Amino acid sequence: MNDELQHLKNLGKTSAQWLHASGIHSANDLRRLGAVSAYRAVKARGFRASKVLLYSIEGALLDVYWNELPEDHKAKLNGQLDAGSSRNKS
Repeated sequence: MNDELQHLKNLGKTSAQWLHASGIHSANDLRRLGAVSAYRAVKARGFRASKVLLYSIEGALLDVYWNELPEDHKAKLNGQLDAGSSRNKS
């Protein structure tokens, strides 16, 4: 199978399967949603994804390896994730 998502940096078979199951099938889908929303979609489907998936998706969008993302960039992603989580609990 020629899976566009698996051709992006950081995304392998399992992460691509999780994204597909969450309705995300292409790089355009990822760009449209952004890393935080894509990560939330995967988590909402019940997959036990760690924050590494969040960083991997962001890295895929920026064409860098997830572990090369600066710590302040990861902190910004976590802040966006936390802000959305607290909004959903209100």
